[in-house]
Amino acid sequence: MKLLILEAGHCLSLAMAREANRRSDTELTIEPALQTTPTRLETLRPDALVIPPLSRPLSAEPAAVTAHAEAVEACMETCREAGIPLVWCVSDQLYEDGFDVPIDEHVIPEPRDDGLRRLVRTGDRIRAELPHHLIVRLGPLFALEGSHAWLGELLDTFIEGGEVRAESDVIFCPTSADAVAMALIGMLQQQHCGADAWGSYHLAGTEPVSAFTFVSMVRTQLDTRLEGRGERVALGNAKALKHHHDQPLRRVLNCRRVLDVFGVHQKPWRLEVGRMLDAWCLVRAEESTPQ
Repeated sequence: MKLLILEAGHCLSLAMAREANRRSDTELTIEPALQTTPTRLETLRPDALVIPPLSRPLSAEPAAVTAHAEAVEACMETCREAGIPLVWCVSDQLYEDGFDVPIDEHVIPEPRDDGLRRLVRTGDRIRAELPHHLIVRLGPLFALEGSHAWLGELLDTFIEGGEVRAESDVIFCPTSADAVAMALIGMLQQQHCGADAWGSYHLAGTEPVSAFTFVSMVRTQLDTRLEGRGERVALGNAKALKHHHDQPLRRVLNCRRVLDVFGVHQKPWRLEVGRMLDAWCLVRAEESTPQ
């Protein structure tokens, strides 16, 4: 199976590259920008074009959100002309106001924010104009490296003594970029073998948690590992923010369909964070060892 993924520096692109390198059944080509051409698609003839998500679109500049939506639509038109399936990953923030219960795939987001509404219109176009597509809505992505690598940003801020502000009343399911890469390649392998299960899917880590609790856990685990190595580092603090005074805003994705259709299980985000912190500490130890 041959895949083409855009945005080479995105944390999901890097995770896809690591996963493809571990396998003998997947060939991955990565383009530097969020764009491709009919000539490029005709030359490569990938089995799918994969577009990483615009993380945290609620806090992104409006121009960046519009540019992302326009680029995705241009890719969709190119894929339609070439007969290539499109995989577009999107942020769970499209469900701006959340739901009291886990959110199923058939629930189309109806945000109030203009930028989010622009992304929803892009999704509507894909569903209407490109039969062979996967729209994969993701919980907040985290990774150690690459753009949008939330965990890497947290570690850098804490190590530098900076303060991390996070909502204590926004509940979601953090999602490892590595887990998403493994799931996407598994899903596309099944599609390549004739599954013909196109449409919208949800993918997120297990265990809903507030943004502040997630950030605090990362800080605690980082502190524990550094102390275990004999390092004394004055880490920055986590500060709780509260915006929803009546009740927490819950943005929890129901990932039942991706399990039923593709057999993809959700990964526990705590285990993924622990594994990444171990890897981060190992690199830190190697860098500090005299040559």
